[in-house]
Amino acid sequence: MTGFKLKTLLAVSACALTVAACGSAEVASPGEGDFGTGTGGGTGGGTGGGTGTAAVDCPTGFSNVGTIASNTLRVCQLPQQILGNLTVPLRAGTIYSISGRTEVGTDRGIDPAAPLAGSAQGILTVEPGVTVFASSGGDYLLVNRGSQLFAEGTSTTPIIFTSRQNVEGTTTLESQGQWGGIVLAGRAPQANCQLTAPVTCTGQVEGTSAFFGGNTPTDSSGRLKYVQIKYSGFEISTGNELQALTLAGVGSGTTIEYVQSYNSSDDGIEIFGGFVNLKHIVINGADDDGLDTDTGWRGGAQFGIVTQRAPNATSRSAGFEFSSAPAATPLASRYISQPKIANWTLVGRNSPTDAHTVAHFDTGTKPTVINSVFTNVAGSASGCLAINDADTLTSFPTFNSVFMSCGISYRPANVAASTTVFTAGTNNTAAGTSTLTAPATGVTLTNTVLTFINGANETAVTPVNAPAVHGSFVLTTYIGAVQNAADTWYQGWTCGLTAGKTC
Repeated sequence: MTGFKLKTLLAVSACALTVAACGSAEVASPGEGDFGTGTGGGTGGGTGGGTGTAAVDCPTGFSNVGTIASNTLRVCQLPQQILGNLTVPLRAGTIYSISGRTEVGTDRGIDPAAPLAGSAQGILTVEPGVTVFASSGGDYLLVNRGSQLFAEGTSTTPIIFTSRQNVEGTTTLESQGQWGGIVLAGRAPQANCQLTAPVTCTGQVEGTSAFFGGNTPTDSSGRLKYVQIKYSGFEISTGNELQALTLAGVGSGTTIEYVQSYNSSDDGIEIFGGFVNLKHIVINGADDDGLDTDTGWRGGAQFGIVTQRAPNATSRSAGFEFSSAPAATPLASRYISQPKIANWTLVGRNSPTDAHTVAHFDTGTKPTVINSVFTNVAGSASGCLAINDADTLTSFPTFNSVFMSCGISYRPANVAASTTVFTAGTNNTAAGTSTLTAPATGVTLTNTVLTFINGANETAVTPVNAPAVHGSFVLTTYIGAVQNAADTWYQGWTCGLTAGKTC
């Protein structure tokens, strides 16, 4: 998405949209499909514990709502309000579902030392290998301020959040927007909070009526590791969408590592303020932006792959779309975004126009981008970079050891500003020739460009010292997300990138 995003959003339950948007307690009748064997299904990390025979019951705390996948999996539905501790266990013949707005805890307010009266914490733990599905756009998982989600898979047994259609085997390479997504709301600072006494917070999370923000930079919303989020994203109304993963006011005490967004109908990951750090991120096929940041995010993100949708997609999307608050007050007095980025590879679409770019920097954001690769498909009319706002230019983004290879280097409307900023850095290449290569042979996807492994030209660029830029970064001897064919951090836990791992 583009522009400033102080969200005045859904103030009622998602169920008010339509009856269908509430999700449903009615699950597939016996014989409706089979998880992982349809045109878009596959072996991207397991089948929710299915053994060919559905479990006869559900764990305590879950509702037994029937079976799915040719009667081979028992569907156990999470409660819509999770208070206290709830664990989603890996069980033979069992898969889990969410219906409607599924909340972990209630909003506990901005101050961890003084929770709101009557509020309650929830802690949701999801075991490795578990699959959770949802049935419609109004189905999403919201972790409120003061509560936590612990979804920690492994490199061989990821946790999968996906759509009912995917479980039934009816998704295709173009499927998207089949359920809402995951939202984490935290207590870290963001641009829409008054942080001097009396401290107030006015931010509302896109796609929900949940509040976010506070004055706790190290706040923890839990841990997500080795997680796939597939076929998500839903437009509640114009400019008001759920993404695959929304991080709103999330603090640096939260772990977001080895997370894949696949075919989101909006952004792959959107960050609203906070200090959360990201590492080892894969975003494929987002219909809007890959990584979208707003309202004062000041974290770091290292090792990320973004591959955008095919040329026939019509969205004006970017691999990066970074912005913050609008110029309502002088820049010096505003809480601007200060994202730190290292070792990302962005592969843009073959766009017929220059309407958007691979990396787009807008209102009040001061990024530092190092050791990264921006490119797009051969023949694309769009540029690699756009600095699109006067106060972003004034705050002066920093680019060092960034290799760009696009049909044109800069968006035509922003050539002067973009050139000034990019050439001020060191070791930058504005108009290189991409030698990126694809992963293992046998991958046959038509909606995603899969060339993201460094070739000779990318390898020739000397990286800068990443730990000097952000404390969460590690030192590398290369730029880009993937050093060479032997660098396989993205394999095993993802889908759609290597042979035998379709989504």
